[in-house]
Amino acid sequence: MERKKNKKPQYNMWQNTKYMFQTVHRCRHYSVIVVCILLAVFQVCSRLTELFLSPVILSCVERAVSLKELVGTILFFSILMFVWSGLTAYLKTAKQSGRISVRSKMIVDLIYKACSTSYPNLEDQDIIKMKQNAHDAVSGNHKGTEAVWDTYTMIIQNIAGFVIYLFLLTATDPIIIGITIITTILGYMANLYVRDWRYNHKEEEAEYLNRSYYVLRKAEEVKIAKDLRIFGMGEWLEDIYNNAIRLCRRFFAKVEKRKLAADIWSVLLAFLRNGIAYIYLLSITLKQQLPASQFLLYFAVVGGFTSWINGILSSFGKLYEQSIDISKVREFMDIKEPFIFEKGEKVTPASFSEYCLELKDVSFRYPGAEKDTLHHINLLIQPGEKLAVVGLNGAGKTTLVKLLCGYYDPTEGQVLLNGRDIRQFNRKDYYTLFSAVFQEFSVLEVQLSENITQSYQNMDMELVKECVEKAGLKEKIESLPQKYQTHLGKKIFEDGIELSGGEMQRLMLARALYKNAPILVLDEPTAALDPLAEHDIYQKYHTMMKGRTSIYISHRLASTRFCDRIIYLKNGRIEESGTHKELLDFGGEYAEMFQVQSKYYKEENYGTEG
Repeated sequence: MERKKNKKPQYNMWQNTKYMFQTVHRCRHYSVIVVCILLAVFQVCSRLTELFLSPVILSCVERAVSLKELVGTILFFSILMFVWSGLTAYLKTAKQSGRISVRSKMIVDLIYKACSTSYPNLEDQDIIKMKQNAHDAVSGNHKGTEAVWDTYTMIIQNIAGFVIYLFLLTATDPIIIGITIITTILGYMANLYVRDWRYNHKEEEAEYLNRSYYVLRKAEEVKIAKDLRIFGMGEWLEDIYNNAIRLCRRFFAKVEKRKLAADIWSVLLAFLRNGIAYIYLLSITLKQQLPASQFLLYFAVVGGFTSWINGILSSFGKLYEQSIDISKVREFMDIKEPFIFEKGEKVTPASFSEYCLELKDVSFRYPGAEKDTLHHINLLIQPGEKLAVVGLNGAGKTTLVKLLCGYYDPTEGQVLLNGRDIRQFNRKDYYTLFSAVFQEFSVLEVQLSENITQSYQNMDMELVKECVEKAGLKEKIESLPQKYQTHLGKKIFEDGIELSGGEMQRLMLARALYKNAPILVLDEPTAALDPLAEHDIYQKYHTMMKGRTSIYISHRLASTRFCDRIIYLKNGRIEESGTHKELLDFGGEYAEMFQVQSKYYKEENYGTEG
């Protein structure tokens, strides 16, 4: 299977290091940097104490010092080890608070970006992937956006240790230093090959893992429980899962083979390096009468010098990997915005006394589509007008409404607010003019009152109750023990409730009334209800929204008869326009569709009566 090459990160690790320090500055959590430095210092001191412990004690034995001096030396080193270990343990415990705060700041920034970015970005598959990658990069303390601080600590620690040990090794032959450096780098290159191979195949690994996780999640879903039992899907799901696991095992077997080869190579290089160092130190010990304590010290320095070199190489390799996570966050944060927000002209209630919407010679084509969804639409919606948009599925009804709401900009033509192109306005301000209920409306598993106000602060409870009463949901809510503080849904709160389809529609009506926006848009929110329930809901919207502009979309023509004007869309064009009576008298496709639907409902009623 051919795999896509991994895209090169937009930012390198030095740029991302600067970004992380800037984030610390924005959060004012400078303790994160201080802890990194102190941890590195204490860990180097601990390693140096360990390094000199055995040689110094051996030197005391060689010099035949008194028992008191020997015990004192051992006690001194023991206290040092205790101090360094205690300080290190304390900092490792205390470090999390600041680091989590920095990562939390990045999470908040991502959430704000996702909630405020231009709507077309949310439907762009490349940007959707970028958003998923960015959120994954901040999803835990093991990710680069938080773990990178451990890497900075390791870099400081390893560089400091390298310099100190290099100074100690200057007393030995430079050949030893050269052999140590070369063998360490060769061993690191072998491990680097394994790491790079796995990184270059990470999409393959993710695909195999995702397959197995997907089947497990599906098998546990309540939605599939009935089909699982009726159709006997258990064996089929088990076969799919086992196949995914086999692919995972094959992939990890390839990884382990490469790791084994790298480990063998590293062992051979270590044997060569230590053997040469041992022979060299042994020879100068015999020739120059080098004390055993110094022999032990230099031999330990050679081993430690190797670990510092390995640490430097590994730390920078780790920093490069973690930098990719940081780059994912930055790339999503830096995506271009097709709309103007803060720099646009403000739209406030004082800006206009009335709101007139117009589509002027508008055509629209979705990105990647071969043809336009809408073709040269001209539509003027007067202030306070009730407009219905009807047509068959795929006629372009929802796209037309999204253009009016400012979710998209037209491919050709203009969307005008009181004669001015909406592209010049602050798009966030423009959205405040609308209250909309779509087929898939948004509710959160919070209190009913919060779902109405879309906020948990500064609620006007008197207005909430008034809107609930107008929406016809007062009796239901006030019959509940917690009334307006009742939680919606059962996934988070044990005392949560589920509302019926009709009750949910009334809740959405209450929400629309509470916002009190001058323009209301209904995009087939009642499609799942029966015709009578839909008609009742629409009549309530009609009654409650008097004096405000309303745009209704429905595939059931009888529900929109109260509108001032109805437009019938076909193949992205306005085929017919007029009142319900005018369109019936015209005898076009609207009238034909209305007759078909009327006949269907009559037959359905006859069948029920029979």
